[in-house]
Amino acid sequence: MAIIREGDKTALLIVDMQVSVIDSAWEETLIIKNTKRAVEKARESSIPVIWIQHTNKKMVRGSSGWQLVPELTAQPGEPCLVKHYNSAFEETFLEETLAHLGASHIVLAGALTNECIQATAYAALEKGYDLTLIEDAHTTGDITPENGETIRALDIIREFNIVMSIIRYPGRTSRVVSVENLDFQIK
Repeated sequence: MAIIREGDKTALLIVDMQVSVIDSAWEETLIIKNTKRAVEKARESSIPVIWIQHTNKKMVRGSSGWQLVPELTAQPGEPCLVKHYNSAFEETFLEETLAHLGASHIVLAGALTNECIQATAYAALEKGYDLTLIEDAHTTGDITPENGETIRALDIIREFNIVMSIIRYPGRTSRVVSVENLDFQIK
């Protein structure tokens, strides 16, 4: 049976836009600019912005690499959550934060596409949230598996944008929009 979330509000979720996460990602300058524009649009529409920061042994909480990129700053009162796993839902207060806000629709941006963005997107849909992925506000780096064949970051990003535009869950929506076409009045 499908889970459908209570509430009719939207929240913008910014995942792992941290100095050491994005520093070697594809088109980092463009992604930061587009993410900043998404945050501006959310604030202009009184949409809550939720910030997620990853921490682990390499990215110690409070270190310079752990910080959000300088172009993106949380405003007072905007929730800032710390995560230890790829999904922003695992062992965090994200569900409680969304419930407190009455949010049933998540707009998603951040890094890394093939890790934390994918895990968070799938978890959101599985947990009953509607999802909008900002197609030009998430990024990753190239991957070279053991076979030595490089998978380009742009291909990873494009493939995930396609998947999120066609994936279907009962009673929920999943869509993909550019930051230019992002309209917080449309769910």
